[in-house]
Order: sequence, then C-alpha cells, then structure tokens
Amino acid sequence: MTEECHSPHPGTFSSPIDDRYFEDYLPGAVHRFGEMRVSEREIIEFARRYDPQDFHTDPAKAAGTMFGGLIASGWMTCGLMMRMYAEHYLSANASLSSPGLDELRWLVPVRPDDVLSTRVTVMEARRSASKPDRGIVRSKIEVLNQRGEVVLSMLAVNLVGCRTTPGA
Repeated sequence: MTEECHSPHPGTFSSPIDDRYFEDYLPGAVHRFGEMRVSEREIIEFARRYDPQDFHTDPAKAAGTMFGGLIASGWMTCGLMMRMYAEHYLSANASLSSPGLDELRWLVPVRPDDVLSTRVTVMEARRSASKPDRGIVRSKIEVLNQRGEVVLSMLAVNLVGCRTTPGA
C-alpha cells in the first residue's frame, strides 16, 4: 500500500527505535516523521474492499459529490498513519499494546497524490502503579498533507516497556 515510508524529518528521540523504551517518551516532545504518497489506484482498491462508497471508488461519481472528486477513506488514512507510527514512533522491543484511542477526527479529505506525514506530541508518560515494568504513554497524533493541513487527528494510549524497573 502506497510508496515506502520514508522519514525526511529528523526524529527528536535521543535513542534509536531499536533501543527505545518508556523513559524515552518525554511529555511535551514533538516528533515528526514519515512520508507516504497516496495514489488514486490505492484509494480505489482500499475502498472497494473496505469502504465501498462512490466518493472513494468512482472518480466520475465522486466529481459530483460535495467533495468534488475522489477522496481516500478515513480508515485508509488510519492505516497509513499506523504504518508511519509503527515504523518511526513505537519501539518493537518495548511496545506492549494499546488499550485504545480517543477523539479520532478526519478533518480534511485525503486526495490522490497527497503526501502524508505524521506529527506526534507526547501528552503524558507515567509509569504504571500496578505494573512498574511498563508505562502508559498518551500521545496526540496528527497526519498532515504536503500543505501542512492536519487531515487526521486522534489521541492514542500505548503501553510501553520500561528500560529500568524501580527496585530491580
């Protein structure tokens, strides 16, 4: 799906992703990463399979809608965000799971040939009181197009393993 995920935006983490743990997610830090071009073919293929509405599947019919042309499914945009998030933000050695997300919003339509990137702000990072080997990281995720418009926003919660455990 889409071109490879490149990262022209240098990360602000002090540790590389393969050595990143809860302690590296600092409240207030803003991380920008990823770059994915969205093609018309991918928009149509995704929508035919998962979100078969005319403004996602048929360029001619989409032209007559309130969008004035083909747009990507919001669920496709979520998938693209997740690819960038997993490749550049979550650490494979410390990411444990996510109990969910809040406030998912699709703010601006994603159109063919848009180039998307992701900006993540660490809103809160606190060690779990009941399981001190992990922490809870709350992040504001924003997907931006090539014009800097926020096309998707959401609040995510991730459980992340700690590098050190108190008392260990």
